Amino acid sequence: MSVVTTHIGEGGRLVIPAEYRKALGLEPGDPVVLALEGNEVRLATPRQAVKHAQSLVGRYIAKNQALADKLIRDRRAEVRRETQTRSAGTKRS
Repeated sequence: MSVVTTHIGEGGRLVIPAEYRKALGLEPGDPVVLALEGNEVRLATPRQAVKHAQSLVGRYIAKNQALADKLIRDRRAEVRRETQTRSAGTKRS
């Protein structure tokens, strides 16, 4: 895909060329995600942004580990600790 030059219009509007919109599957009114990275603006669809975030998080998770299961286990352990702390405080009163 080629590089194009476009202009910022009234109200900060930016026209995305038809070739680019088609490649991204964008239709008028579709949401897009903009990320400021250094001196550049990165545009992505919400689905692409989620995939990017998942790839970043995936670097820190073992391949055979289900993140949701780990988060649920951690939260349940936290609730148990909070409940024990409250119970200990009640017994002292």
